[in-house]
Amino acid sequence: MKLKTQLNNFPFSPNKIPFFYGWIILFASTVGVLASAPGQTTGVSTFTDYLIDAIGISRTQLSTAYMVGTIGSSLVLTWAGKMYDKYGARWVGMIVAVALAFILIFLSQSDRIINFFVSDINSGFYIGFAVAVLMILFFMLRFSGQGVLTMVSRNMLMKWFVARRGFVNGISAIFVALGFSVAPLTFDMLIQGTSWRMAWLLMAAFIGIFFVLFVFLFFRDNPEDLDMIPDGEKHANKEHDVIIKPFKQFTLSEAKKTMSFWLFSIPLAMYALYITGFTFHLVSIFENAGLSREKALAVFIPVSVISVALSLGGGWVSDRIKLKYLLYLIFIGEILALVCLANLNGGIFYFGFILGNGIASGLYNVLMAVTWPRFYGRENLGRITGFVMSLIVFASALGPMLLSFSFLKTGNYSIGFYVLALIILAALFLAYKADNPQDNYTNVQDFS
Repeated sequence: MKLKTQLNNFPFSPNKIPFFYGWIILFASTVGVLASAPGQTTGVSTFTDYLIDAIGISRTQLSTAYMVGTIGSSLVLTWAGKMYDKYGARWVGMIVAVALAFILIFLSQSDRIINFFVSDINSGFYIGFAVAVLMILFFMLRFSGQGVLTMVSRNMLMKWFVARRGFVNGISAIFVALGFSVAPLTFDMLIQGTSWRMAWLLMAAFIGIFFVLFVFLFFRDNPEDLDMIPDGEKHANKEHDVIIKPFKQFTLSEAKKTMSFWLFSIPLAMYALYITGFTFHLVSIFENAGLSREKALAVFIPVSVISVALSLGGGWVSDRIKLKYLLYLIFIGEILALVCLANLNGGIFYFGFILGNGIASGLYNVLMAVTWPRFYGRENLGRITGFVMSLIVFASALGPMLLSFSFLKTGNYSIGFYVLALIILAALFLAYKADNPQDNYTNVQDFS
């Protein structure tokens, strides 16, 4: 028996409960993504100023460590996707949750670890060693949190639904958006109530004990492994004029040969790039625009309201229209957000950023989840999404450094935001070519 199917019916049999187990998977998947928050930039950004003060390095040096660590993690995510395909969501989820807990413990002691080996902060070796240690810790944090745990949780949900895939993803995205929007404020409250060190230790205890047990109890990989079928009922291959079941199961190499693969990857990667840079330098960006720390932290809540609406509405619509129409909209949202950030003030540009980023955030949640199984099938979903995640994580690594460079050379962040907006504008002109590659394998008219 394969490891991924062992203990599927322990401690309970999912196919014996009185309703479709996919709805529990929806809940478990959402909790899994939320548990990755300490490894997301929204989680790290609250701690950056404390790390700078405790370790005694500059913001640029911290950004460099974050960039290199994140790039390193992106290089092994395709391998992680392969492990997911082989061992399944339950086992990979437990292993990565334990790893994330240990990494948070190490981060909470990062300054002490550095000082244990190099106690003289004024020595020429200190800065280099400190940055190297942070590179390793950020590599592990980004790999486990932003990368693998998010990928495993989302892919698990996408395997349990087909006809309702966009709808259930929209429901999940509501709670993910709300959770991530309050994460910076929640983490900041935790820090203020204890300390930055204790905040990370408390997160480590919660993830390493309670969340690992949660994954073991509720995560399951494929409905077929439990003698069940996606959606919990027999569904047609066509619903509302949308092909919902792929005719061809693409390998990763085949998927990469299609233009649609890259056109849908670009906005996801660019969103990760600019939102990572924005959240990493959140307070500095707002102070540079003459706005307060409180206003900076508060921006996530109104963004989440728009994001939630787009996630739910976009998820429902995605089951019924061509996905490239949503691709157009996410490009427009990203451009609006970046142009407004470049001109940030307390007026119209502040609210323009909220609108644009809310659109981009909401549709990111939709397209990141539903595109790959619909376009390329479920058989190699781990490898395909692992590669996409590697692009996203790699791009996210560049955000903080790009904005740091812009600030260092010009004294503000505007040039960096304008450069990103121009790149996205160029991609927008090619979006009309982003059709479903399954069209080439069926004569049925496809509106997906």
